[in-house]
Amino acid sequence: MNDLGELDRPGTPAGPGTPARSGTPAGPGATDAPSEKVLGPAATTSPAPEPAADRGTSVTQGQTADHEPPSPRRGADPVKALMHRHRELCERAVDPLEIAAGLEAHGITERTAARFRHRDVFSLAEEMYARATRDGGAPASPAPTAPRARADWVLLTLLPGALCAGAVTAAHLTHGRTRLIAVAAGILAVGLALRAALRRGPLSRTDHTSPRGSAFWISWLVAYSVLGDGLLHSAVTGGPDGLPTGTADDPWLLTAAPVLALALACAPAAWSAHLFTARGRRRLAASRGLEDFAAAVRPLLLGTVVLFLGALAGLLALCAAVLDEPAGYAEVLALGALLFIARLLTTHGFPYAPAVVLTATATVQAAALATVFIARLPGLGFLSTPVETLVTHWGTGSVPTLACGAAALALLVHATRQLTRASAHAPT
Repeated sequence: MNDLGELDRPGTPAGPGTPARSGTPAGPGATDAPSEKVLGPAATTSPAPEPAADRGTSVTQGQTADHEPPSPRRGADPVKALMHRHRELCERAVDPLEIAAGLEAHGITERTAARFRHRDVFSLAEEMYARATRDGGAPASPAPTAPRARADWVLLTLLPGALCAGAVTAAHLTHGRTRLIAVAAGILAVGLALRAALRRGPLSRTDHTSPRGSAFWISWLVAYSVLGDGLLHSAVTGGPDGLPTGTADDPWLLTAAPVLALALACAPAAWSAHLFTARGRRRLAASRGLEDFAAAVRPLLLGTVVLFLGALAGLLALCAAVLDEPAGYAEVLALGALLFIARLLTTHGFPYAPAVVLTATATVQAAALATVFIARLPGLGFLSTPVETLVTHWGTGSVPTLACGAAALALLVHATRQLTRASAHAPT
């Protein structure tokens, strides 16, 4: 078992004419000599020197470039040493793809695999899986696939949009204190439904190790899409102190269409994430190299993002038409892309970059509002110049559009590097 599987690797001679490594010269009886697989450790540690013809024909595993056999303990079977180093990975693996993903996660590249006489990590993982299977006696399992759509997470992803639609309807039909109660109850219900949707199905994670605080910044970004533009417009035009702009002639603009569209888009986001996971694992099973897999998954990732943004644009147009409000496509699509890409990275085991980017984006939006009010102090009027310039030329929606758009682009570049790795699609 010390050298089981060694003859399966490319470049290792095999066949009736293969000379025995025990030192027996090739001849008519060479085919009757026991192979190295049968001889076991005794053959590899035999002090008998190899014939010159054997050393000149091929380089077996463990030999150096000068065709000098190394010491038996150090170079007889380097793959077995690698298997011992990753023993837990080989024991729990149900497929060679899982071993390949684990090796890549530990920093083993195709260049490293070449030291083990393999052309890529996939080939090395196949041998490790085959040898571990033969040693443990477990049968090979079929390639893992993404879980099928289940009724529970399908209904949970539809629940936030339904509750948000009910809350918006109640806000339009009520007045005064009753409206405040309806809005507060709607916000609480939508928040709980969204939390439940993120704990089931394609938008959930299995390890639950996301950095704390992300939910707060996401809530800030969504709240800004409802209140931020009106507050920024009010601040730039002289309110809300003194005579506020919230009068009948100049109301403080509150837009419900963006948050309703984002809540309804929870279902398309789940289906898009499910499609990306299923197609990604299918490409992983068909790929024969890390570069081939990355080249196949990269357009799949971009197509998934475009598919979600198309669904979000359609829902936003519908909500704006029903509520008779301005759509603000650029602002909402930028925010939707940011939240969707951040969730894709989080569900595939990369939560820290999304947390940092979401925190930075929310901070930029808060700082934009704060500078307008701070600029009213004597001698600090210059602080509001950048924000006022943006609002004057491109409107109040330019601030969140630029902030969320730049953040979404940065996360997309990060995702094209992380989500195209085999380890990101390993079965859990």
